[in-house]
Amino acid sequence: MKLPRTFSINSIKSFGRFQQVRNASVSNVRFIQKSSKVQDPLEKYREKLEKKAKEVGASNVDELKEKLKDKIEDTKKEFNKIDPLKELEEYERKQALEAQQKKLHEDKLRGPRKEGTPEKPYKTLNSFVDVSKISELPPRELEYIWKARFQSKENSLISIVPNNVFDKLYKNARENPTFVLPLPRETEGGENDAFELHYVQWQFVGPNTVHCMFTTLLEFKTHKEFARPHTSLMFHTELKEDKGLVLMNGTVEKDSAVKLPEAQLLLLNVQRFYGALADSEASKRRTKLLRDFTSGSSDFSVEALVAEAQSLEN
Repeated sequence: MKLPRTFSINSIKSFGRFQQVRNASVSNVRFIQKSSKVQDPLEKYREKLEKKAKEVGASNVDELKEKLKDKIEDTKKEFNKIDPLKELEEYERKQALEAQQKKLHEDKLRGPRKEGTPEKPYKTLNSFVDVSKISELPPRELEYIWKARFQSKENSLISIVPNNVFDKLYKNARENPTFVLPLPRETEGGENDAFELHYVQWQFVGPNTVHCMFTTLLEFKTHKEFARPHTSLMFHTELKEDKGLVLMNGTVEKDSAVKLPEAQLLLLNVQRFYGALADSEASKRRTKLLRDFTSGSSDFSVEALVAEAQSLEN
């Protein structure tokens, strides 16, 4: 322990005594109760009891006890009686405390959106940047500003999507607004062959705004339309005609089990299965799986879905 510069000699001596007490070992301690003579309550109040006995017509204290036996028992019961209102208040207090603790625990978990909760107005490109100003910039500068806009935000996804890529994506999203994608999950044994399915849902919320949301399939099956997506993407087409590109931004929810690299993998596979990449044989197989899922065809196979998602072929 470092001593302050203003420590006096007496303070140092006191500090030494404190250290001795602080460092002393603890030995076995016995508590010795001091005995004392306790007076019998009956003897203490005998005179008053005898007087009470005469008042009620009893010859002695024992006869008084016998006469008042029923009254004594009733008094004991009265003292021991439980107040039901007080018990109810105590019960309700405990229930409220348990409910509060349960709510704190449940708040840590992702639950469904409450039925009847109003939807917030969707955001347009103007919610993030001044469209009138950036529309005057060349594509290179526009791309720089768009990326800088989200640089400091955690769990953000951003992209500049060329028109030809977005057109393919949009066409297939319109025809196939829902799909499932696998995400690798490591098992307890450390094996990497396990997968978790995620539900993909497209929403065309405005003339220049398209949403793409990802939810675990388990959560979607449990909460249906009230399921909370772990990742949400927004595509903004305000500059599509003039600049030949679509701006995209997205967010991965902080309290979800999905991390940013996993969301990036889901986004990559959205492009691959929705035909946004090269017109290859692999791309044709993936878009066929997409259409088979939409139509409910027996040709759709989860095994084929996983294999195509894992394949490095574009």
